Amino acid sequence: MSNSLCKSVKNFLKVDCFCLKSGLLILQKWIEGRRPYRWLQDRIVRTCAIEKLTAIEEVRAVLKEEVDCYNNHQVHSATGEIPAIRFEKARREGNSLFRPFVLPKPYTSIKDVFCLRERRMVNGYRKISLFNHEIAVPDVPLRKEVEVHLIPDIQRDAIEIRIWWEAQMVQSVVYPLNGFPKVHF
Repeated sequence: MSNSLCKSVKNFLKVDCFCLKSGLLILQKWIEGRRPYRWLQDRIVRTCAIEKLTAIEEVRAVLKEEVDCYNNHQVHSATGEIPAIRFEKARREGNSLFRPFVLPKPYTSIKDVFCLRERRMVNGYRKISLFNHEIAVPDVPLRKEVEVHLIPDIQRDAIEIRIWWEAQMVQSVVYPLNGFPKVHF
């Protein structure tokens, strides 16, 4: 197998792979002890070797087929049930951790839930400093802490800053994204 195919398989299956001169593909799991995924990876690699698949698109089709078989047709070894049927049964009985999304109070937008958060203290001029930007915060007493919600908008190349104090949004401003540091995880 080619080296580029090994890299593609590695990125797609989330495993380390090494290509040997003989053309064998040796896989090593990144996370040891994950028994349910080991056999799935083994089956995918075995199927690709038997069918002599060399393109990542062909491997994706095999992966999709195996995942469908696992979720919808095979009986799980630990639970004794087919996973899709077990999930639907649990959902019907209300025995699932999946719940409909409800916007928590006091927030008025999902932007306030899925955002980056900071805390800042209002200075003597009723402003906060955020990454070298001075932002006016009206109607908040001096020296009180506010919660700052940062919502990046890549399409507009901007960042919306929403400031909350005592369960109320007191200020919302939009700045260009290039004036703020990039987030690295």
